[in-house]
Amino acid sequence: MSLFDITILFVFCSLFIYQSVLHYSSKSSSKNYFLGDKTVGWKKSMFSIVATETSLLTFMSLPGIGYRGDNLFFLQLALGYIFGRILSSFYLLPMYFKSDIITIYELIGNKFGKLIQKVASLIFLCTRLLADGVRFLLTAIVIQQILNIPIEICIVILGLITLVYSILGGVKAIINIDSIQFFIYIFGGVFSIFYIMNNLNLDFLSTFNNFLSQDIIKTQVSSKGMLFDSYYFLNAFIGGLLLSLCSHGVDYMMVQRALCTKDLKSAQKSIIGSGFLVFFQFLIFLFVGYLLAKFYSNGNVVFEKDREFAHFIISDLPIGVKGILVAGVFSAAMSTLSSSINSLTSSTFVDFDIKFTNKKKFFVGLFWSLALTGMALIFDESNDALIITGIKIASFTYGILLSYFILLKINLDFSKTSIIIGNIFGLIVVYLCAYLGIAWTLLILICFIINLISTLLVNFIEKIIK
Repeated sequence: MSLFDITILFVFCSLFIYQSVLHYSSKSSSKNYFLGDKTVGWKKSMFSIVATETSLLTFMSLPGIGYRGDNLFFLQLALGYIFGRILSSFYLLPMYFKSDIITIYELIGNKFGKLIQKVASLIFLCTRLLADGVRFLLTAIVIQQILNIPIEICIVILGLITLVYSILGGVKAIINIDSIQFFIYIFGGVFSIFYIMNNLNLDFLSTFNNFLSQDIIKTQVSSKGMLFDSYYFLNAFIGGLLLSLCSHGVDYMMVQRALCTKDLKSAQKSIIGSGFLVFFQFLIFLFVGYLLAKFYSNGNVVFEKDREFAHFIISDLPIGVKGILVAGVFSAAMSTLSSSINSLTSSTFVDFDIKFTNKKKFFVGLFWSLALTGMALIFDESNDALIITGIKIASFTYGILLSYFILLKINLDFSKTSIIIGNIFGLIVVYLCAYLGIAWTLLILICFIINLISTLLVNFIEKIIK
């Protein structure tokens, strides 16, 4: 990278930190720090939601799928995402806005007791730590390729920059920064499209039509059978719907952004709008990959999987734009990491009854930042299963979290024993299914059903015994 590109990158990183300083207050309350006093506009909340869920897996893997000429079956998931968010907005969000809560797991505590609230929060904490630790590592691998520095230094640099603005400004600063980061990396994708088309003298409409002529809906089941085919349309749609219903309904990291808005209607707009934005975003980055295949059609360059876009950024973009695109890479990485640190910190304070002070806020935020950094350093970067692991982690636990909120809707008194036994059975069955190679897009559904049935059955048996 040239000195000019590095200067641009430095300016963007400084802007992120400046935003956090603007929102810093030495006397901030927990509600201000974790919910921004509910004064965030729905559009900012929506952009923050999309930026938060857009890790480097999206930024780099989708162009890789498009480059390799893989079918556009990923869009089936994105279609499910839209419907999942609609369900979340009208079925789960009203519950949260009826209560004066900071974390959504407080509702579980109010109905089933503090122990179950802590169990739910612990499941959330472990899910975020593992899933975002994997994303953090994959981010560092890409940035290592771009900057050509040791991966350990990449991890530490990312961790430090993100830690500063995550702890200083609270969720309001993070949402503002996420909104900026969203437009940075979207600009990177759109610029890349027009740069390649101009370089190859391609007509936009005809090229885009050819791109969309690829298979999008998978109607034929693989030879292994429907249960083992993650991208068969029904499986992919159900998987996308449930993944989105859970991630934007029972995962506090995403729901927190909606809770920062002033009322239920604004929260619903931000959640539903984010589904359409994600679908649009998937199209952009898949199209980038499709065009990269044409750009490198001479076959002189051989890429490692999902490294195509990174190579293009470093080797083929003009000076200046390269710096903006690298800032886009950092943006996609830091938006997920900062949101994770803030939501982990929030859940730790509220769900585990720790009194909020600015000193404790710093140390708890520092702990989770170091934990995520440590998780990224511990994982073996040569492990080919890392990406699959990162995708599946949430699928293993979301079914349990979803079952808690469905149980809230059932007019029955459930014992702590029945709920915990249901959790255990759900986890055992979902791990067995994953081991047997059942489609990962069905794991949430399987875990949820087994967890719910087990809880109801144990509760029924307890009533008979009594």
